Amino acid sequence: QVQLVESGGGLVQPGGSLRLSCAASGSIFSDNDLAWYRRAPGKQPELVAGITTIGSTNYADSVKGRFTISRDNAKNTVYLQMNSLKPEDTAVYYCELKEFAPTGEEFDYWGQGTQVTVSS
Repeated sequence: QVQLVESGGGLVQPGGSLRLSCAASGSIFSDNDLAWYRRAPGKQPELVAGITTIGSTNYADSVKGRFTISRDNAKNTVYLQMNSLKPEDTAVYYCELKEFAPTGEEFDYWGQGTQVTVSS
């Protein structure tokens, strides 16, 4: 069973930085995509950033130039470096792992979420 554990959330002032981590454990196919989503109160979940097995990345327009997603395949860990944080970045952040089996099946796993609060 694959498990994802996020860490690194907290309270930060506007303009500050945080680094989120998400470590995956269990038997994981080498072909997998990782992503960070967030859900703010009263809003729909939003894809923040994604990274493929080979390192291709994509970002929501709202975070481009401020957030950076990266992965360490040896540690089965994905990171989200968040700089120049704004109050509107306040949300619960979730990591997702989507793995692709050689059979063509896809498996989707989610972390428990970590709270990020940007406030003075």
